[in-house]
Amino acid sequence: MIELKNGIWLKIVFLFILFSSVLYSLPIKGVLIDIETNKPVANAAVQILRLNRFTTSDSLGVFNFGELNLETFTIKVSHVAYKEFMEIIDSKRISSKQNIILYLVPKVIEISTVIISDRTSTSLFEDMSELTSVLKGKTLQKDLSQNLASTLKNETGLAVRSMGPAPARPVIRGLGGDRVLISEDGVKTIDLSATSPDHAVTIEPFSSERIEVIRGPKVLTKNSNSFGGIVNIINNDIPNGIHNSFYGTSGFYIESANKGKLGDISAEIPLSPVALKLSFSKRKTSDLSTPIGTLKNSSSENLNFSGGANYFFGGSSLGASFNNYELDYGVPGGFVGAHPNGVDISMFRRQVNTRLNYILPNCSFDKFDLGFTGTVYRHQEFESSGKIGSEFRIENYSGYLEFHNNELKPFSEGVIGISSDYRKFTAGGYVFTSPANSLNIAGYIFQEIHISEKLHLESALRFSYDNISPLREKQNSAIGAIKELDFYNLSASFSGLIEVSSKVFIGANFSKTSRTPTIEELFSEGPHLAAYSYEIGNPNLKSESGYGGEFFAYHKFGALFFHLSFYGNYFTNYIIPRNSGEINYATFLPVYITSGVEAKLYGSELQAELYITDELKFSASGSYTIGELENGSPLPQIPPLKGLVELSYTKEQFITGVSIELANSQEKLDQFEEYTAGYAIANAFVQYSFESGETIHNMSLTVDNIFNKEYRNHLSRVKSIMPEAGRNFRLTYKLYFHL
Repeated sequence: MIELKNGIWLKIVFLFILFSSVLYSLPIKGVLIDIETNKPVANAAVQILRLNRFTTSDSLGVFNFGELNLETFTIKVSHVAYKEFMEIIDSKRISSKQNIILYLVPKVIEISTVIISDRTSTSLFEDMSELTSVLKGKTLQKDLSQNLASTLKNETGLAVRSMGPAPARPVIRGLGGDRVLISEDGVKTIDLSATSPDHAVTIEPFSSERIEVIRGPKVLTKNSNSFGGIVNIINNDIPNGIHNSFYGTSGFYIESANKGKLGDISAEIPLSPVALKLSFSKRKTSDLSTPIGTLKNSSSENLNFSGGANYFFGGSSLGASFNNYELDYGVPGGFVGAHPNGVDISMFRRQVNTRLNYILPNCSFDKFDLGFTGTVYRHQEFESSGKIGSEFRIENYSGYLEFHNNELKPFSEGVIGISSDYRKFTAGGYVFTSPANSLNIAGYIFQEIHISEKLHLESALRFSYDNISPLREKQNSAIGAIKELDFYNLSASFSGLIEVSSKVFIGANFSKTSRTPTIEELFSEGPHLAAYSYEIGNPNLKSESGYGGEFFAYHKFGALFFHLSFYGNYFTNYIIPRNSGEINYATFLPVYITSGVEAKLYGSELQAELYITDELKFSASGSYTIGELENGSPLPQIPPLKGLVELSYTKEQFITGVSIELANSQEKLDQFEEYTAGYAIANAFVQYSFESGETIHNMSLTVDNIFNKEYRNHLSRVKSIMPEAGRNFRLTYKLYFHL
C-alpha cells in the first residue's frame, strides 16, 4: 500500500516537472539595439550567466539561444563599443513569438592613442569633435525642427540668422553667410542662402542620420575660410555599404506653433554587389503663432526626394545619386521698407552626384576619391500681386580628386587633393546685379602627425584661384568699374593637442584665412525685393583675410565631461554690408553698403555634462562672442551671450528631461541696429523606444517655451514686428524596419 502511494507520488512529481518544463521551455531570442541611433548592434557577445551559455548577435542585431527551461535568468551583453549590459529576464512575461529587446549604450575606450567607439574615429581630434560638435541619434530626433538652423540652435557656439521661419541659416561664433559652408555628405550645398537673409537653405533635416560641425584644419579640404566652419549633414544618399536585408525608416513630424506636419520614408535595398537607396519627404507649415499674434506670410511647403546607388567591387565602390528639393515660402512684411503683405518665394534645387572610391594596393596612398556634382538652382520672388519681382538661377559644376594616405612618414593620416568649381549666375526682374560666371580652382593638403603618445598635430594648407567674369561689364557704373576680376588666396591652419593624462587634454589652433568676395558683394546695385534692402556692392573689394587663434581644454572622467575654449580672430579686410542710415526714396528701402574693414571677433565657449547618478544627467553650455570694428565700435548682427542648462533622466529606452534656454540682452550695437532684451524660456521633452516584431519605434515629444513667453532673437530681421514662436508642441515618430 505504501509502495503504491509512493509510486503515485512519483508520477505526480514527474508530471509536475514535465508540466513546468513545458510551461517555461521557451525560445530565448532577442535583438540588440543602439540606444542612440536605434540601429542593430552586430557581433556582440550574449551570455546566460546561470547556464554559462554563449552566442553572438548577427548583422541585424539578433541573437537566439533556442528553447531553454528557465523561469528567470540573467542575460549579459558585452561589446567593445558599448557599455556592459546585464538584465534579469522573467519567462512568464514573454511569449514564444516575442523578441527580447535590449538597448546598449555606446562608450569610448582609450587604449594609448587608439579610439574605439561606436563609429570610425582616427584621432583624438575626431574624438573631441564627436563629443562636442555632432548631433545624432535620439538627441538629433529630439532637436529636429522646421529647418536646419532651428535644429542646431542650442548647439554650443551656434545661433540662428532669420527673416521668418523658413529662411533661417546657422551662424557660428558670430560668423555667417559665406563664411559658414553647408554641405550634404561632404558636397557643398548650392543655393543662395549665404548671400541674403531672405534666402532659405535647401536641406531637409528630418532625413539626416547625423549633423556635424567641422572646425579646425580639416575645414580647408572643403573651404578656404577656416574661422567659420562647416555644417555637414549626413544622409548617405549614396549608400556606404550593403545591408543583409531590406532596411528602411519612415516617420512623421508635427508641431503646433505653425500647424506644421511632415511625412518621410527611406529604404535601402541590397542587390549585391549593388546597394540602392530611395528617400521621400514632404512638409507643410502655416503662419507662425507667437505670444502676441500671428506672423503673417510665414508659411512654407516643401518636397524632397532622392535616389542613389553604389556598386561595390574589391573593396572599392562607384556610386551616384540624384536629389530634388522644392520649397515655397513666405517672407513677412510690415516693417521698414517691407511690402505690407510680404513677399512669396518659390525655389528648387536639382542635383546629381557621382563618386568613385578606389583602393590602391601596394602604394604609398591607400585610396583615391573622385567626385563630380552638377546642380541647377532657381529662385523666384513674387510680389503680392503675383508679379515676379526678382529671379535668380545658378548652374554649378564641381569636381574633386583626393588621395588618402595612412602612415606615410612622417604623417599618420591625411589627404592631398585638388578641386574645381564653375558657376553660371543669372538674375532677372528688378535685380540690377550683373549676371556673372565664376571659376574656382584649388589645391589642398591635410595631414595628421602623432609625434608621441601624448602629442598629436593636425595641419592643412589650401591655395585657390578665383576668376569672376560679369556678363555685363560697365566701366562707369555708379558703384565703380564692373569688370573681370582675379583673386589668389592662401589659407593655412595648424592644431596641436596634448594629452596631459588619459582624461585631460589641452590644445591650440592657429589659422590664416582668406575668402573671395561673392558676386553679390561685388556687383549688387539696386533693390532686393524680399530682403527689403537697397544693396550697393563694391567691385574694388580685395579678398577677405585674417588671422586667428584658439586655446581649448577638455576633460572626460566617467561621470564628468567638459570642454572650454577661448578664441580670437582678427580680420585685416572683413567684408560686410552695413546699414548706412540712408533711405532710397525711389523704393523706400534702407541702403546697405558693402565695404572691407578691419575687425576682430573674440569670445569663449563652455560645454559640460555631469552624471549625478547612472540615470540622471546635468548638462550646460554657453557661448559668448564680441565683434568690434577697428575703432572699437560693435559689429552688427553679433549674437549675445547665450546658453542652455538641462536635466535629463534615462532608464533603458525611456528618456525625459527639462531645459532652459538663456540669452543676455544685446547692447553692443552698430549705429542703426536695434536693441534686443534678454530672455529665459523653459522646455521639456520625453522620448520612448520599443520593439515589435521586426520593427523599432522611437517617439519624441517636446514642449518648447512652456510658459508662452515673449522673446526675440537678435539675429532676426523681423524681430521689430513679431517675437519668436510661442508655446510649441513638437511630436516626432520614427520607425526602423528590416525584411
